[in-house]
Amino acid sequence: MARDKTDPQELARQAGALTGHEFQNAERLERALTHSSARHAHDRNYERLEFLGDRVLGLVIAEMLFDAFPDADEGELSVRLNQLVDATTCAEVAEEIGLHKLIRTGSEIKSVAGRKRQSLRADVMESMIATIYLDGGLGAARPFIERHWRERAQSKTAGRRDAKTELQEWSHQKIGKAPTYHVLDRSGPDHDPVFSVRVEVEGFRSQQAEGRSKREAERLAAERMLIAEKVWAADGESN
Repeated sequence: MARDKTDPQELARQAGALTGHEFQNAERLERALTHSSARHAHDRNYERLEFLGDRVLGLVIAEMLFDAFPDADEGELSVRLNQLVDATTCAEVAEEIGLHKLIRTGSEIKSVAGRKRQSLRADVMESMIATIYLDGGLGAARPFIERHWRERAQSKTAGRRDAKTELQEWSHQKIGKAPTYHVLDRSGPDHDPVFSVRVEVEGFRSQQAEGRSKREAERLAAERMLIAEKVWAADGESN
């Protein structure tokens, strides 16, 4: 994460290189990248921009899905939309383009990990979308969103429900009770831990996975069991 102060024009240059957008308002861009914990942030942080960016992202993704899946019903479209605008996806995009390197925070926030770090990066991704939108409207925001979300939107796995929810329902159907999750190991430093988790459904082969948080490891283990038991198709296969 960035230091509290960087020359506004240099910040605009760096953000422009990462996003492909020429920012018109350096002050607004600075606010979009500033967490409330940063020195002198006061009310000049990204929270209001995050609110707007979330709505802009949702609108563009909804339109993209509406056009891409003409036979999908409202339920499927909602599942796809929710997955594409959630914190996991937004944080992934932020990391892919290197946006997290420009975030300004206070010293107590710089070492956060797991879901808190993911949430921070997702929030800034949304505030950045709002900043692009305020600069140039949907004509500027739509190409940026489509560039980084279109492939995800068209992915086979994008229409899947949450893996843990799916596995729980399948387990209840099969054995009448929920699956159990066990943390096998926790390694790495406190600011960047790795969890190893095993999921078990009585009478079926257990599966395990690693993740940057306990929640992520459980989700990945649940996905592996769903695929192993042919409830879900593996990536690249048809159901």
